[in-house]
Amino acid sequence: YDRFTFWRRKGEKSSTKGLRFTPKDCIMKKKTLNPIPRMPNKTIWLWWACRAALLIWGINGLFRGYTSEFLQGLFAIAFTHLWDMFQILGGKSFITQLPWQFQTHLTLFITFGVCIGSTLNNRTDFTYSDIVTHFFAGFIASGWSARLLIIMQEKKKIPLAPSIGAMAGFAMAVAILVGWEFYEFTMDKIYGFNLQVSSPFTNEGLIDTMWDFILGAAGAMTGMFCFAFSDAKKRKKQEAEGK
Repeated sequence: YDRFTFWRRKGEKSSTKGLRFTPKDCIMKKKTLNPIPRMPNKTIWLWWACRAALLIWGINGLFRGYTSEFLQGLFAIAFTHLWDMFQILGGKSFITQLPWQFQTHLTLFITFGVCIGSTLNNRTDFTYSDIVTHFFAGFIASGWSARLLIIMQEKKKIPLAPSIGAMAGFAMAVAILVGWEFYEFTMDKIYGFNLQVSSPFTNEGLIDTMWDFILGAAGAMTGMFCFAFSDAKKRKKQEAEGK
């Protein structure tokens, strides 16, 4: 016996008195790290290409005198490792069961929002990229929140109907949208940004914030229906194959 491995002869009692052990007739019980599923090589290359693009964008902003863009790039790169951190630090929790496709969707969204959306917003008068980013933010948040809730229930061996999971995912997505507006308001007040396009003389800031909510909620509702129908179809197919 040692602190890492416990050896015991097959069929013998737990007492070790007078026994000599060999690997061939012993049972080994050993703690191992959470196994990380293998992903396609093209997905790994896609992730690293997006991270490289974010790093180049941040360094370019730093040389142009935009320190905030450099910090934004580093923050975005950290979020492209979110799934990796789930796998390494999640232990035996339900979070490790989240599929790697989640990180692919999140990484593509972050790369588009930072490299294209932020560039257009900061250096041009074109502001319509927010339509795409807010809509797909709600869409991705709704679908993957629903998937996470179903994974949580499956771990407890309590099945959750796709419709209930989809509606709960929609609620979580809207909560995330509200949290984002809290973030924008905080950045505006502390660092003097103008993320919410606030003005004491017009209601432009209110209109901008409400459009963000409307677009995000529309994306979340679209994601809710897409997830509900696709998951229900998947379950019916599994039941048919089981029969």
